[in-house]
Amino acid sequence: MGCRFLRGLPALLSWPPRFGVRHCMHNLESVQPSKRPRSSPMAPPRIGTHNGTFHCDEALACALLRLLPQYRDAEIVRTRDPEKLATCDIVVDVGGEYDPQRHRYDHHQRSFTESMSSLSPGKPWQTKLSSAGLIYLHFGHKLLAQLLGTSEEDSVVGTLYDKMYENFVEEVDAVDNGISQWEGGEPRYALTTTLSARVARLNPTWNQPNQDTEAGFKRAMDLVREEFLQRLDFYQHSWLPARALVEEALAQRFQVDPSGEIIELAKGGCPWKEHLYHLESGLVPPVTIAFVIYTDQAGQWRVQCVPKELHSFQSRLPLPESWRGLRDEALDQVSGIPGCIFVHASGFIGGHHTRKGALSMARATLAQRPAPMPPTNPLIQ
Repeated sequence: MGCRFLRGLPALLSWPPRFGVRHCMHNLESVQPSKRPRSSPMAPPRIGTHNGTFHCDEALACALLRLLPQYRDAEIVRTRDPEKLATCDIVVDVGGEYDPQRHRYDHHQRSFTESMSSLSPGKPWQTKLSSAGLIYLHFGHKLLAQLLGTSEEDSVVGTLYDKMYENFVEEVDAVDNGISQWEGGEPRYALTTTLSARVARLNPTWNQPNQDTEAGFKRAMDLVREEFLQRLDFYQHSWLPARALVEEALAQRFQVDPSGEIIELAKGGCPWKEHLYHLESGLVPPVTIAFVIYTDQAGQWRVQCVPKELHSFQSRLPLPESWRGLRDEALDQVSGIPGCIFVHASGFIGGHHTRKGALSMARATLAQRPAPMPPTNPLIQ
């Protein structure tokens, strides 16, 4: 999933694209709140959703709406009564219709097959939207601009909008719509602590005397709101600034080692992998980075192998087999590099007391790399 975002990152940084809504072609800014009878002109707006057992998607949809100024004090109306829903300013996850002009955002009707890709041409995500995804699609840019204290035209809003969808909202969409994480085969392990699962456990158990879901739904909104804001804060203040560090490291790579296959990060611990995969594709001359060196929190040096793929446990070039699992003097002796601390049993990372030593570990591994096989010419017998 991360690779899809990265391939589109240059386009994201030239925000904003235009939405195209298949059912109702219109500019989202032109959508006006639906009119409803109110007991008082000063009555707060009402957000309608279904009652009974609640799920992560409508909890997140309601929580996101309440982060917007116009819905901050909104009343949450949980019902399936069409007459009561008709009095609501906005309705999510119930009602059997998707009509952005009237602020109706249900996804359960048989005719609904929309995804981020179909409603926002140019976006790569084809997961069917839930009520959470629909609210994020229509209100996400305004919401992020509000939370980030900037304008919707700011390129950071476009970048984080896509990042938050792919790494937060899309999972909620998929789980609610019953979409398997794998296209085929059996899952290797059970995922029981997802956000959707944690929300589900806030419902009353089957044998609790009190089956009222109102209090649990409020807790669910608080839970997903906090998760969303924490994730956004991470992407804004940690993930995004790390890109500049990786860019600088790549620019200075030949000063670290003539091969250009080792980079040095100015600050250890930053999330570098996604940025590296994207940025190295544009390097001139082309090169595949094999190692990243940096300091850890204790001030010691690490040499880390670049994985073959973003979430892979296999390295492009692991540290030598003979070093793996060794520490201190035993590792010094085998490697011939004094001051070593450790090499992980899988060979994906090692430690040294000094920068020079960490660099020596990377260079020694490059030197031991098997020579590539010469290409064969099938025309020569």
